[in-house]
Amino acid sequence: MFNKLIAALLPYFPKKFIWLFSKKYIAGETIEQAMAVAKDLNSKGMVTTIDILGEFIEDLNEAEVNKNDYLRVIDEAEKNQIKGNYSVKPTMFGLLLDEEVCYQHIRDIVKKASEYNNFVRIDMEDSPCTDMEIKLYRKLKSEFPKSVGLVIQAYMRRTYKDIEDMLDMHSPEASNNYRLCKGIYVEPKEIAFKKYEEVNQHYLEDLELLFKNNVYVGIATHDKPLIDGAYDLIKKYNVPKDRFEFQMLLGVTPELRQKIVDDGYKMRVYVPFGENWFGYSTRRLKENPKMASQIMKAMFVKG
Repeated sequence: MFNKLIAALLPYFPKKFIWLFSKKYIAGETIEQAMAVAKDLNSKGMVTTIDILGEFIEDLNEAEVNKNDYLRVIDEAEKNQIKGNYSVKPTMFGLLLDEEVCYQHIRDIVKKASEYNNFVRIDMEDSPCTDMEIKLYRKLKSEFPKSVGLVIQAYMRRTYKDIEDMLDMHSPEASNNYRLCKGIYVEPKEIAFKKYEEVNQHYLEDLELLFKNNVYVGIATHDKPLIDGAYDLIKKYNVPKDRFEFQMLLGVTPELRQKIVDDGYKMRVYVPFGENWFGYSTRRLKENPKMASQIMKAMFVKG
């Protein structure tokens, strides 16, 4: 209860206090800082997905700026020979303001990545965005079949059927490509599973469906029971190592992350950066209130 209360109040604290927590989970504010973190992860045998922080813009002029920032990031990452790809949030490009404008901006980003034989992941946002983001993925995959993927969220009641419905796009030559995560947005119980055990059960059911259909999946979790369950499914279906990867957030469960690497599996680390780090940080707090106590300790240690 105390941690939840602190997590609710922390967004109103001065940013310098939140940064005490955030700096572990964010690469920095600049492209140069993101490249340095990505290079370090590469040197440790991990690949990355680079993400510029920001979402839910209110002015389409921001969408143009955000697109150009991504184009620069792609050029810079390729110049630095970073082993990794890119993630985008459609609301950062005006999804809720003008679907077509959003599509054109993200198309430009995917096209740029494809020219380097690289890849862009479309993040899944809250439930009002779900159908639009699936539609966006379908449209882009038809033009760039090997250069675009989608996030799917196991806590949404619709996800299993969404996976089934999207199998019409899947082929051995151009697999559907998903990041399977639990989901972080606050959704009503009518459309989202709420209990920990229930979410985990459906996560593994979704993962099994993907493995059965030979769909490429990024297993995105820090939850040891889910990782153990994934290991069991990999063994059960004898899934080749080139048909999946594990994914984690920067700064979270580094020991578990290293164990997966030591076990011989591909690990991709989410590398967020940018000036809009504050919203990302407070969302992480709401997702995991236990982190709030870490900030309080840091604040008192810093005096």
